[in-house]
Amino acid sequence: MNWPNSRLGRVLAKLEKQHGKLSAPKLDGPLEMILWEIVAYLADDAQRAAAFEALRKRVGLTPRQILKAPLKTLAEITRLGGSIAFEERAKRLHTAAELAMEEPGGDLRAVLNLPPQKAKKIFMRFPMIGEPGAEKILLFCGALDVLALESNGLRTLTRLGFGEDRKSYAATYKSVREVTLEELPGDSAMLQKAHLLLRQHGQEVCLRNQPLCHACAASADCAHFRSQA
Repeated sequence: MNWPNSRLGRVLAKLEKQHGKLSAPKLDGPLEMILWEIVAYLADDAQRAAAFEALRKRVGLTPRQILKAPLKTLAEITRLGGSIAFEERAKRLHTAAELAMEEPGGDLRAVLNLPPQKAKKIFMRFPMIGEPGAEKILLFCGALDVLALESNGLRTLTRLGFGEDRKSYAATYKSVREVTLEELPGDSAMLQKAHLLLRQHGQEVCLRNQPLCHACAASADCAHFRSQA
């Protein structure tokens, strides 16, 4: 896959050389993507995967299986994904299952057939799923070709000078997304790849505190790096 000859395309080409090929977790549809987000908090990918696998083995991943599970069992699982608010996250698993049951057969895949804006609003009703999370679900399920960004990717792009770091997260997200619409084509595979690269770069290099600018393949293109220099 060739990146477009735009500023962001050239940056992503450099990041790909630095981080190599990345792959998303193998999750089966929107509900599993939602459960993946709820089951852990402020956890690395390995810890999140361990908690998710515990949920799969001990409870199951269907709405009915989750609703049958005692909150105590769910809390033991969410604690594997981090001690912060683990009991609250156990309740959120029940809430997510209840919301999923509002769809025919408890299958959220039907939502993917709705107009993207309507589908996005439905997914945003679920715990811990804001607009970026809803767009990520739609992107990775092939229902919306847009560069969905989580916090690490958003931070990376604002430091690189794409969009503006505004007063609220939502305003910053909107600002960056408007710019990226012009920088990348509406190609699902490319946008997924960009999401993963920007997330990885924000986790490993463009850290919230004390970013490792000396180790960044895109430092020559970075507004933040130039301002610090």
